[in-house]
Amino acid sequence: MASIIKIIELVGSSPKSWEDAVQTAVKEASKSIRGITRVGVKEMDVKTDGAKVTEFRARVEISFRLER
Repeated sequence: MASIIKIIELVGSSPKSWEDAVQTAVKEASKSIRGITRVGVKEMDVKTDGAKVTEFRARVEISFRLER
């Protein structure tokens, strides 16, 4: 049987690292989405306060199989 995959886009943030920002997005998504099959990082950026990095942000695509 063929399956359908849905993709949503989220932005995770962290004061520590980009890796932690991705993990934050996945953790939040998994609270309401079952069957996550893939996470793709589309973009990474940071917020700054002058010359200091204050927040790492990661824009991710979360893929999951639709249930019937």
